[in-house]
Amino acid sequence: MNQITARLFEAQLHDMRAELLDRLHVQRGGVRGRAESALEAREHIDTAPLRPDESFDIEMELEEREAADLMAIDKALQRVEPGEYGRCIDCAQRIVDARLQAQPTALRCLDCQTRFESA
Repeated sequence: MNQITARLFEAQLHDMRAELLDRLHVQRGGVRGRAESALEAREHIDTAPLRPDESFDIEMELEEREAADLMAIDKALQRVEPGEYGRCIDCAQRIVDARLQAQPTALRCLDCQTRFESA
């Protein structure tokens, strides 16, 4: 991957990270918490109210997903400088730009990801 393309993806990753951190800040510091937002979204789909344990499960799932997203972004950013970003961690082949545009934190090329998921 050339330096210009790598820097464009790096900027996209920084933007994703900033947006995620802003969203977390608002969710944790705002008037409404994540659990309330998730409950409201769920109530639009299903009019049956959630039990307290379901609310807790939704909140925990959101926290785990956000933490995983942030970690994936940080790991992708760490791969930019040494020139490892955009290289498959399994076969070392270049990950096509279209895949990186769709999933900037992708670790594997499509073939290796398919094998990884089917294992």
